[in-house]
Amino acid sequence: MSKQKIRITIKGFDHKVVDQSAQQIVETVEQTGAVVIGPVPLPTRIEKFSVIRASFIDKNSQEQFEVRTHKRLIDIVETTSKTIDSLTKMNLPSGVELNIKL
Repeated sequence: MSKQKIRITIKGFDHKVVDQSAQQIVETVEQTGAVVIGPVPLPTRIEKFSVIRASFIDKNSQEQFEVRTHKRLIDIVETTSKTIDSLTKMNLPSGVELNIKL
């Protein structure tokens, strides 16, 4: 299992929470003795929406909203069995999506 590479992608709407969870993952993995590459910030996905404020008189007036999805990428090289155990037992804050690929 020493040649196995793990890729972790972290997604969330709040960049502070995403950065905190990435730092927490890096710290726990480094304690097990694995080599960590990252966190690498990926491009932020911005979705913009325009909504008509009223349907009758103020039809030309619109409100605009946007949703920003922040992403981070972490590669773990030279993993051990302790590394995988620590990743499964970790508690992350709500609002963070974690994808782990072996």
